[in-house]
Amino acid sequence: MPARACNGGAGRGGFYRGKKILVTGGTGSVGSEVVRQLLALGPEVVRVYSRDETKQFELEQELGPRPDVRYLIGDVRDLSRLRRAVEGIDLVFHAAALKHVPACEYNPFEAVKTNVLGVQNLIEAALDEEVERVVAISTDKVANPTNTMGATKLLAERLMAAANHCKGRRRTVFTCVRFGNVLGSRGSVVPLFHRQIARGGPVTVTHQDMTRFMMSVGQAVKLVLEAGQLGRGGEVFILKMPVLRLWDLAAVMVEALAPRWGWDSAGVEITRVGLRPGEKLHEELMTEEEASRALEMDDMFVILPMVGPRARHPGAVPAQVLRYSSQDQEPLGRRQIREMLEREGLLGTGPVIRLVPRLRGEGAGAWRREGRRWA
Repeated sequence: MPARACNGGAGRGGFYRGKKILVTGGTGSVGSEVVRQLLALGPEVVRVYSRDETKQFELEQELGPRPDVRYLIGDVRDLSRLRRAVEGIDLVFHAAALKHVPACEYNPFEAVKTNVLGVQNLIEAALDEEVERVVAISTDKVANPTNTMGATKLLAERLMAAANHCKGRRRTVFTCVRFGNVLGSRGSVVPLFHRQIARGGPVTVTHQDMTRFMMSVGQAVKLVLEAGQLGRGGEVFILKMPVLRLWDLAAVMVEALAPRWGWDSAGVEITRVGLRPGEKLHEELMTEEEASRALEMDDMFVILPMVGPRARHPGAVPAQVLRYSSQDQEPLGRRQIREMLEREGLLGTGPVIRLVPRLRGEGAGAWRREGRRWA
């Protein structure tokens, strides 16, 4: 029996039309794309909640003046502020998190405050306000976690699932959406490789065999919005994603970008630097234990809750895999990687051109362009 597909765009539009929606972390790479796609679906209002006023200003400049967008400065660690932000809201997309593995490894107390206590704050605020549903965005790092970031995000998933069976008679539905790396997001390898290539290398890769799930932010968020209306309570929706070798990604970007910066691509070295603390060679999106209670659709898996009631998902079939790991998937070829980068507009030189202070002795003028070789 084939797995069924998710609902189409028309269904999404009808589901979100006229809703009042809060997006925490709404100025991040994923959160801001959630905002953009939601605005195309006709909500009554989208409240953008984040702690970065500069990013809020930049998003406001991008979107222009709109009566259906509100910008709220706040932190998910602050329960009283979060309660105000949730007032009158129908749906919440929770994208606020500390996401960088080394940063969480060296600052574990801060990771707990944001990724665990922040989620608990959101659950309490949503239950008090009887929000219709809360969708938390998770990560592949939660599957058999080897680092602080993954452990805190796993606990966040468990809190979301537990909220469904300890909410009493409140109507709120809590679900999670889990996916891998987002192509070109802030702090990801694509902008890093851009900068390294612009300077002539070396391009640093942790291991030549390292694989990662990778998807554009637009594709990921489209499926997040699909999953957002499918949840019945306690599920974790896992997006099916392409896999690539980071070494191949680096090689494709060097070949495409080095000549644009005036370098010979053969002379831009790719070097192995070793795994960082808490980092894995391959990533998992679903463990063997989770696969045993998972359902499958065309675009995603649905992990049913470990405890509490398990809702039916008509048309979904039992998962046909024992686990879902980047090690088990056929990685994209270099031609496919290049096509994906071109499709997402990630092989231009624009993202790494920026003004930086001149160093002493570099010549006249207080500023220079970083990255490009000038004749």
